[in-house]
Amino acid sequence: MHWKRQFQNPLSPTVSHTPMITLLLSIVFALAVVAIPMAQAQTFTVIHNFTGAGGISPWAGLTMDAAGNFYGTTYSGGTGGGGAVFKLKHSESGWIFTPLYGFAGGHSGANPWGEVAIARDGTVYGSTYQGGEGNCYGFGCGVVFHLTPSATVPTTALSPWNETVLYRFTGGSDGGNPQGNVTFDEVGNIYGTASQGGSGDGVVYSLTPSGGGWIESVLYSPGGNNSLASGVIFDRTGNLYGESCGGGVYELSPSGSGWIAQTLYSFNGGSDGECPFGGLIMDASGNLYGTTLYSGGGAGGTAFELTSANGSWTFNLLYSFSDSFPNQGNFPGSWDKLVMDAAGNLYGTTFIDGAYGFGSVFKLAPSNGIWTYLSLHDFTDGNDGGYPKSNLVIDANGNLYGTASTGGAYGDGVVFEITP
Repeated sequence: MHWKRQFQNPLSPTVSHTPMITLLLSIVFALAVVAIPMAQAQTFTVIHNFTGAGGISPWAGLTMDAAGNFYGTTYSGGTGGGGAVFKLKHSESGWIFTPLYGFAGGHSGANPWGEVAIARDGTVYGSTYQGGEGNCYGFGCGVVFHLTPSATVPTTALSPWNETVLYRFTGGSDGGNPQGNVTFDEVGNIYGTASQGGSGDGVVYSLTPSGGGWIESVLYSPGGNNSLASGVIFDRTGNLYGESCGGGVYELSPSGSGWIAQTLYSFNGGSDGECPFGGLIMDASGNLYGTTLYSGGGAGGTAFELTSANGSWTFNLLYSFSDSFPNQGNFPGSWDKLVMDAAGNLYGTTFIDGAYGFGSVFKLAPSNGIWTYLSLHDFTDGNDGGYPKSNLVIDANGNLYGTASTGGAYGDGVVFEITP
C-alpha cells in the first residue's frame, strides 16, 4: 500500500521470527512496579512487564471477560518467537499472568495484531497478521485461530492451550494479513478485516462453520489505497460498520445473499484528519466514534463523531491532537478504538502525542457540545512504558486498563491500570 507520509508502514512486519528460549518464572506473577499519582487523584500503575517467553511488544489492547479477567496478545516473543496470547487474573496479592499460547510461525500463524474475542464458553478467538499460507511480506498471510484449554489437567501454570486454525489466508482474492478485532454474530459466524489482498488493500470477511470446518466469504473489497485494517462492529439491526485508511467510514447492509456497501464519510486530510485506522465504537443512540492517525488542526490526528439523521450522516470534529514531536515519526494519533463510559466520556491512547513524545492516555469530556481534553498519563518510555497502540478497557469500578508496546522493566512493553 502507499502512504502519503514517510514513516514505517504500520502494516509492515518488523519483528524476527527467531524462537525465544528464555522462560522466567517471574512472568507468572506480575507485580506492580510503577505507581505514579496523576491529576485529580488518578493513579497510574504497571501491572505486568512483558519479557521473553511471556511475549513482547503488545500491539493491541485487552479484552475483559464476565469475571473481570483480561486476555490479550503480543506481536512477538513467546515460546515460539511469533507472539503470544495471555491471560491476566486479579488476586488478593496482585495480578497473575499466564501465557496461554505461543505462536511459532508456519501453518499455526505468527504475530497477532488485534484484540481477541471471548466466546460464551470461555474459549478465545483471534487472528495473526502473518504465518499460515501465502507469501505476504515473505512470512505468510495470516490465520484466524481458536484457542481452547487442554483437556487434561495442566502440569504447570504455563501449560499451553490448544490452537485450532480456522482459516489460512492466501493473500489473493480472499485477503491477507488480518488485523483488528474479530467479532461474532448471533449464530456464531465470525467477522473481521484483512489489510491486504482482495481487490486491493484488503477485505471484510466472514467465516461460517460448515461440515466440521469453516468457509470464508468476502463481504467487501473496495480496492485502491484503502487498507481495511480496523475490524468491524454490528448495530442492532445487523448492519456492519468499519473504516479504511484511504476510504473513510463505511456501512455494510445485508441484502439477499450479499452485502450493500455505503461510504458514510470520506476524510479530506484537512481539519477532519486523515487515515482512520483504529476502529469504531457505537453509542446507544447509534452514533459512531473513531480517530485518525494524522493531519487535523494539530497535525496529530483527530477524534470524531458521525451522527445519523434521515438517512444521512454528519461529521463532527471532537478534538485535534498535536504532533509536537514530528521527529518521532508521522503516525502520532490513536491506533486503536476509543471507549465510552456511562457518563458519555471518551477515553483512548495516542501513539506519539503527550508531554514527552512517547504517547498518552487521554479523556474527552463533553459539556454543552464542547469536548474537553484531559491527559491521564503521558508516557516516558521508561518503567511506565511507551508508544501505546492499545485500546482501553473500563471495569465496573471505572478503572482503565491498556497496554504500551515498549518500555517497562525490560523494555518489552507493559500492561497498565489507571484508577480514578
